[in-house]
Amino acid sequence: MSAKISGFRRFLHWGPITALSIIKCITLTTLYMNSMWWPPNESFAAFAHQALFLLLSTLATYNYIMATLTGPGLLPKQWQPKESKDIELLQYCKECEGYKAPRSHHCRKCNRCVKKMDHHCPWINHCVGWANHAYFSYFLFFSIIGSLHGSVVLSCSFYRGIYRYYYLTHSLAHLASVQFTVNSIIMCILGMGLAIGVVIGLSMLLYIQLKTIITNQTGIEIWIVEKALYRRYRSATNEPFIYPYDLGWRLNLRQVFNEECQKRGDGIEWPVVDGCDQYTLTREQLAQKDEKRARTRVYKCISNVTGRWLPIFSQGWRVCVSAPCTDEPRIRLQPDDIIRVTRFRRHWLFGERVPSEREQKHRLRKGAMRGWFPRRSAVPLTEVPDSESSDDVKNSKSSTNNGHSHGKQQRNGHSKKYM
Repeated sequence: MSAKISGFRRFLHWGPITALSIIKCITLTTLYMNSMWWPPNESFAAFAHQALFLLLSTLATYNYIMATLTGPGLLPKQWQPKESKDIELLQYCKECEGYKAPRSHHCRKCNRCVKKMDHHCPWINHCVGWANHAYFSYFLFFSIIGSLHGSVVLSCSFYRGIYRYYYLTHSLAHLASVQFTVNSIIMCILGMGLAIGVVIGLSMLLYIQLKTIITNQTGIEIWIVEKALYRRYRSATNEPFIYPYDLGWRLNLRQVFNEECQKRGDGIEWPVVDGCDQYTLTREQLAQKDEKRARTRVYKCISNVTGRWLPIFSQGWRVCVSAPCTDEPRIRLQPDDIIRVTRFRRHWLFGERVPSEREQKHRLRKGAMRGWFPRRSAVPLTEVPDSESSDDVKNSKSSTNNGHSHGKQQRNGHSKKYM
């Protein structure tokens, strides 16, 4: 019973409410206009036409609800591999107090490790992953086809309604079936705009999803592979990186789309190509983490940071204009806070705040521990090397007057950053 209540609560969110409202708005508006443009009781073809639209709308709604209720498949808390020796090949999740299985990642919004996590989708208020990838893709497909169908009906109805007077004055009364009122014309224009917007927006998203499914990659794994290739390019090594899960487009499609429209396997062990094993990708992830730790620099906060996305009053318009284009959190800081920084931009830094022993014990402060914060609010306790990135234009040096950073770092034209 509690699981059903928890599933129902997922719909009490702006994402599902907006998505379902758009679907139903398009559906009801199309049915109303179609009743005048091509009434279903006029002929069998008209009846089949409306039945097809209702089928597409029903399938889109069903797959949407299933994608939300089924969820991506969550890794159990405190999960450990069967063989204790494999622990060394896995990353540890402090939030779930367990290890991350291959292809699993921690979602900070769900606050759980998700099996084969692709991305967190606010429209379903859940992650897209191992268990609901097929439902989510089917939802996109049927929504696009249904909205395309609806946009054709609404466009034809709008045309008929606008030219109603012309039809009546030219002995074409049988074509003057659509009669507009102020409310109905507003409904028609709104529904048509929503339908066209859904077709354009979801078509782009479906293309991205099919591209990742055909190559058997998730959005996160695409980023990992890019960094793996760059690591080898930078080190000029001849050792190639083999992505272990690309079994060919046919087998890749079958892993997501199968006769049960359900997940296969357990979401932990995966078939891999020859020459690879279950931990090929996790070894690469650990190597990337080691490099990330090597470039970590320690900063000390010197002024209050509000944690706002656009701190224009406290930081100025230049900081706001150059804010990172990402949904990653911003963190709140107080003077003397210590932050381990791993990503560097001209006006922003990304890092993790180091809590004091007293704070760890009593949990005195709330909010995100990792995220972006304005660069001018902290000074480095360790220097950032020239090879970090071309974005590191300014490197702070402690000032004897006010403690703010004013030092500059020269650009290195041959250095690149790949994070």
